[in-house]
Amino acid sequence: MNSQMKDMRAQMEEDEQLSSLMRGLRGQGINEDDFASTTTQMRLIDFDQGDAIDSLPLDYDPDAIAAYWSKRPAAVTQRVFQLLGVSGWFITSIVGDILFKRVKQNEVLRAQQLRDIVTSLGPAYIKLGQALSIRPDILSPAAMNELQKLCDKVPAYDNAIAMRTIEAELGRPPHEIYKDLSPNPIAAASLGQVYKGILRATGEEVAVKVQRPFVLETVTVDLFVIRKLGFALRDVPQVTTDVVALLDEWAARFFEELDYVREGRNATRFAAQMKDDLPQVKVPKTYPDFTTRRVLTQEWLYGEKLSQSQAADTGDLVKVGVICYLKQLLETGFFHADPHPGNLIRTPDGRLAVLDYGLMTEISDDIKYGMIEAIAHLINRDYEAIVDDFVTLEFIPEGVDLKPILPVLAKVFDQALEGGGAKNINFQALAADLAQITFDYPFRIPPYFALIIRAIAVLEGIALVGDPEFALVDEAYPYLSKRLLTDDHPRLRAALKYMVYGKEQVFDVDRMIDLLENLEIFNQSASS
Repeated sequence: MNSQMKDMRAQMEEDEQLSSLMRGLRGQGINEDDFASTTTQMRLIDFDQGDAIDSLPLDYDPDAIAAYWSKRPAAVTQRVFQLLGVSGWFITSIVGDILFKRVKQNEVLRAQQLRDIVTSLGPAYIKLGQALSIRPDILSPAAMNELQKLCDKVPAYDNAIAMRTIEAELGRPPHEIYKDLSPNPIAAASLGQVYKGILRATGEEVAVKVQRPFVLETVTVDLFVIRKLGFALRDVPQVTTDVVALLDEWAARFFEELDYVREGRNATRFAAQMKDDLPQVKVPKTYPDFTTRRVLTQEWLYGEKLSQSQAADTGDLVKVGVICYLKQLLETGFFHADPHPGNLIRTPDGRLAVLDYGLMTEISDDIKYGMIEAIAHLINRDYEAIVDDFVTLEFIPEGVDLKPILPVLAKVFDQALEGGGAKNINFQALAADLAQITFDYPFRIPPYFALIIRAIAVLEGIALVGDPEFALVDEAYPYLSKRLLTDDHPRLRAALKYMVYGKEQVFDVDRMIDLLENLEIFNQSASS
């Protein structure tokens, strides 16, 4: 890494706000325990077994959820009292902050308090808190870090209930399907818990994830209540965020995580997309004959968290991870939406295992090609074109007056490009500056981009532990060169032309040579 980028990173670390933001994006505050404290209790609703569960939607449908729970005021009231019993004082504090304009002043304190109570409120609140913990356009860096300490691990529920769930879902007692099933779960989370066993049909070791009872009921009643609150907050002038829209955006993806059949299919699709170009990436095999909406059977993988590995090839696996996520972002458009250190494993044979496919994000072709076009414009310092790119990439809403934003972005990009050349772009510094702009201008971090920043930052954070000289862009540029020089799509042909000719239409021999050299670097890396 050149001295320019080293100096920029050092300056970022000296700035408390930026340093906090980068720690948050890298996931360095995430709680990775396998179980929660034994003193933790998760409160779920006591749902009447006689109610028609089938009438609850299996895909997110706020109108259907509202219709369902509107007919069950007793259950809703029970849940509201549970929530108020745990967090009533917290809600009162938030309202006070809004009324007395102390939101900014108290946001870190409120994040700490929320972290301490949210686990007991159940899966919807845990997952929502974790989703907010990577949104720098909504929370300050310090508040993000506090929410990242949330633990999605809770005490295990009764094993007998889990075994009955397996039998009800798969149609046979667990001992007829699995051999040597662990008597207790290996790990327990808000949505379910995992057992280890051997699949009798094949003799292979497997992980069996079993969903917690009444998760769908508890999640939907919580969404019903939060949505009601969100509508009420629309009448509060001090609340500028559309809580309902934010909730709906998140809930649609969260609902997908409740369907283990979808998770298994996601893993299978992801593996197929990676196997030819990146055989170094390992994805656990799914056994569809032994998987249902509430039971997931997958290959058991041995290994250690990449973030904790002392192996000599850890740096190489980080590079594999960077290419893996770039391939998702710029090529397949099927993006792993839960990037954190606990989901990146080094296997004993030296491969990178990527776990947990419950949350995936689809990235449209317009966004994929728009990313590459924006990089070409950035390298050529065509800031007017970049502002237009940001509309395409959903950073800026259509119809917004772009003139006041242009000089601010130009200053940010000039600093990022100081020293010249594509390889001097510090994307992490750029991401931090863009996050700050969201507080001052009609500029937002799209949900997909928050995940991208997080994934790349997590990989960079792991790499920097073993190699302080690691430069993310050194690993990304060869793949970008490969995409520009080998893809026949008209928009990428145009982006390549712009990259080497620029807006002045003058052929840049050095840039062309640089692209070709980096293509060779990529090919050599892929063949090894």
